[in-house]
Amino acid sequence: MRRASSNLVSHLSYYRTFTPYLSRNYILELSLSVSANDYVSSLSSSSSNHIRPCKKTSGLLRSKAKSNPFHTNPSRNLNTQIETPPQLSSRQRKIKERSELEESFESATSTEEMLKAFQEMESSFDEKELGLASLKLGLKLDQEGENPEKTLAFADRALKALDKNDKPSLLVAMTLQLMGSANYSLKRFNDSLGYLNRANRLLGRLEGEGSCSVDDIRPVLHAVQLGLANVKTAMGRREEALVNLTKCLEIKEMTLEKDSKEMGAAYRDLAEAHTALLNFKEALPFCSKAIEIHKKELGNNSVEVAHDRRLLGVIYTGMEEHQKALEQNELSQKVLRNWGLSSELLRAEIDAANMQIALGKYNEAINTLKGVVQQTDKESENRALVFISMAKALCSQEKFVDAKRCLEIACGVLDKRETVSPVEVAEAYMEISMQYETMNEFETAISLLKRTLSMLEKLPQEQHSEGSVSARIGWLLLLTGKVAQAIPYLESAAERLKESFGSKHFGVGYIYNNLGAAYLELDRPQSAAQMFAVAKDIMDVSLGPHHADSIEACQNLSKAYSAMESYVLAIQFQQQVIDAWEGHGPSAEDEVKEAQRILTELKNKAYGASSNELITKALPLPHSSGSSPTRNFQVDEKR
Repeated sequence: MRRASSNLVSHLSYYRTFTPYLSRNYILELSLSVSANDYVSSLSSSSSNHIRPCKKTSGLLRSKAKSNPFHTNPSRNLNTQIETPPQLSSRQRKIKERSELEESFESATSTEEMLKAFQEMESSFDEKELGLASLKLGLKLDQEGENPEKTLAFADRALKALDKNDKPSLLVAMTLQLMGSANYSLKRFNDSLGYLNRANRLLGRLEGEGSCSVDDIRPVLHAVQLGLANVKTAMGRREEALVNLTKCLEIKEMTLEKDSKEMGAAYRDLAEAHTALLNFKEALPFCSKAIEIHKKELGNNSVEVAHDRRLLGVIYTGMEEHQKALEQNELSQKVLRNWGLSSELLRAEIDAANMQIALGKYNEAINTLKGVVQQTDKESENRALVFISMAKALCSQEKFVDAKRCLEIACGVLDKRETVSPVEVAEAYMEISMQYETMNEFETAISLLKRTLSMLEKLPQEQHSEGSVSARIGWLLLLTGKVAQAIPYLESAAERLKESFGSKHFGVGYIYNNLGAAYLELDRPQSAAQMFAVAKDIMDVSLGPHHADSIEACQNLSKAYSAMESYVLAIQFQQQVIDAWEGHGPSAEDEVKEAQRILTELKNKAYGASSNELITKALPLPHSSGSSPTRNFQVDEKR
């Protein structure tokens, strides 16, 4: 994860990755005005520090008070007569001592020097007077990232000193950002979110009131938005995090040069965030922009372009354009090989094999993997990944015995890496379970997924993966007839994925569709209808009403109403199914015929129910108008 920490004198530094790809440092200059006369006068005042936080200068605590007579009149150094230094009053000596302490703190460069100078200041300044120095020291510690407890202690002291009234100030906003960053490092995500949200509101007030320059606000606002993105991602709220990352990009677009390499990195960051949410079409233009900028600024053979191309390969794979993905992968490999980046090259070669498998080039993939496995250590995660991909190729050729042997080798390696790399191992287990599904080894797949789930439940930042695994377990249990056991997993998955991807994500729609199927199997048609209705609404938005899966959800809704003997609604939804399939043209001729057959059956049942007697299929009801039905039930989206 990236941390945004800020040196009050010179700059705000942004670093730490947001996703495995996000590794760019982003630095924005920020200077604060602290006149020595203002600051020294504030030390003897009972009011809050007289700081003008929105004007620029190069000093933070540096005193400009002229207490040395030789500084006042340099020409006196030419006088050879020995003079007796004037006696200083007690008040003057105290001011001089305090000024020298400030000077010592200001001139310190290392954390150790700053801590030592701060400790010396504590005997001469009270807590309110030490607020600004506490903030600067806290930011320095946060930038290093090694002692979040100490960072939080200084941030807390700074906040208590600076946040004395309701009047917003940039320094208070920076302190709140620091509190949020320190709490994030300590995995206190709720506390972090509270401080960052408050900082965000405060910056909004400053901008709205015009009491600070926008140029001074933007770097702090970027730090806050990036912090919010990190925290929400850690809490599994990836859809919300994407909003904050988008705001980060907007701030950079207003701040940086249009074609700077930093902007290229920013576009790639957002592409990666969309990719993590499986929004491949949305990710594509941002990734393309990143490549365009990096090629222009750094050249076609730069490492940055290689990283962009590898991400573009992932995006094309998600869009099922596997040939384009393979082309980008090959271009990326050439650059990585030229730069001698063996570890990244190894992963790229494994990616290439998976793309070859997707294209049906199984023998080519196996040959690629045979070359890669020779380069891996026996106990490395890369070796496990090679055997998983090898199993996928063999499984596609229906060589199940060999495929199972490869998966057993992979599991043997991964078992020893669970505590070292839990996220990577969990992802590998998910892939292995899918291979067992392909071979109809459902019990083995379920067992492995349950093991994965127990690992992910300990990692709050992997809530999206936890939801996906729960959904997969629920589906497999449903498939194997263990319907009652499936429902808790599906319900948990729906909640997790709604929090991570948003309530209208197509993945959430699939889960509600499966929940509806489970309730229908348990002879609970009313609950089933509610679930199918939610699924249909989600899929209509995310996939479109004419998508095959949206039509299936509508078909299931009709089936649920039929089971409830609500034939009017069942017929209306069935007519929607027919209309949707007819929109596909001649390619959906069989689907249209089947949907019309079901409609005829529903009309016969409806006629029989209304006349209270058996009827024959020779007496169909008049054709329905096909107008959209009005649902007369409450949809509970939390079920």
